Amino acid sequence: MRHLAVQCASGASGDMLLGALLDLGASLELVRAAVDAVAPEPVTIEVERVRRAGFAALKAHVGTDESHHHRGWRAVRGLIEGAGPALTQGARERALAAFRGLAEAEARAHGVAVDDVHFHEVGALDAIADIVGVCAALDELGVVALHAETVAVGSGSVETSHGRLAVPVPAVVGLFAGTDAVLVPGAVARELCTPTGAALLVSEVRSWGPPPAGRVLAAGAGAGSADHAEAPNVVRAVLLETDEVKAAPVTRTSAVVVSANVDDLDPRLWPLVLDALLAAGADDAWLTPIVMKKGRPAHQVAALCVPEAVAAVRDCLLRETTTIGVRVAGVEKHAAPRTERVVAVHGHRVRVKEAGTGGTRLTRQPEFDDIARVARETGRSAREILQAAHDAAAREDGS
Repeated sequence: MRHLAVQCASGASGDMLLGALLDLGASLELVRAAVDAVAPEPVTIEVERVRRAGFAALKAHVGTDESHHHRGWRAVRGLIEGAGPALTQGARERALAAFRGLAEAEARAHGVAVDDVHFHEVGALDAIADIVGVCAALDELGVVALHAETVAVGSGSVETSHGRLAVPVPAVVGLFAGTDAVLVPGAVARELCTPTGAALLVSEVRSWGPPPAGRVLAAGAGAGSADHAEAPNVVRAVLLETDEVKAAPVTRTSAVVVSANVDDLDPRLWPLVLDALLAAGADDAWLTPIVMKKGRPAHQVAALCVPEAVAAVRDCLLRETTTIGVRVAGVEKHAAPRTERVVAVHGHRVRVKEAGTGGTRLTRQPEFDDIARVARETGRSAREILQAAHDAAAREDGS
């Protein structure tokens, strides 16, 4: 399988990622054809060899006469879904997932419905071309997943259609929220990671950390527009081929189980109790029916947590239930390494969690909160969305 390790020490934007993929060997003509299949107006894509802080890189220039036209998520989705055969199904799903994630982040930032989002800067035709071009290049190169460690987002402020905003802008923060990405300011006090770049990273990165071991097939660098003296303004990308994603060994850590027996709580409250325990810092929480002395039916509620979270979890259990005492027991936790990636299901982002060891996948499970959300938003059954998520993950793995 092919994986792509990306280094974002100077941030990331759509054109930087596109330049890196073209530098790796993706076909410029194929990318142009895919963009032409989506774009309602003429778009040009040209490349130029440049130097950034003394290092060679490829600059992708996207040209359009409509660089600031505002489009909503519905319009962008219609353009991608209605594209011709030059846009492959894999590239189509990737582009929809990236834009869908961006729409969700913008909706949260502005407090509007996803379908009412207007992309403003990233709704411009050149940004649509960036995303479609990157997705087409990834699909052509056969990349199953990206891997990234730190992402430089910049600092200071930037002028937008909403006025001057602090960097990173709300859409970028919203996109990275809930991921394991490590964000750093970077060497330059300006916007380094754009919403377009963040959307592509979040939708494509499977693991925020070191890439799997593999053979290096090619390396490339995509240049940003500015040439900073402080650091090379490039995204570096390394294409790796690996027979299997080599999972790390099972880890053994110290953990604590906090538990209590409860026989007098309204059972309708139990789901709220479990949610509260997780919010207090528990890694897991569960409920077990038991029989207490004198034949009284009851429940044992328990939570697994790290030692540092014991006090908060204990206090939560005392506050949220009728118990007047809890048990605290030390245990050893043996955990298989886990990764998380995002797949596209009918143009919606669904997180998929996987666990494995010794090069063997043990489990693959889509995040059910995402399944329920996509079912609501598409009007399809949760069972259908769940199966589609499994199928999408299997297609990425070639299985």
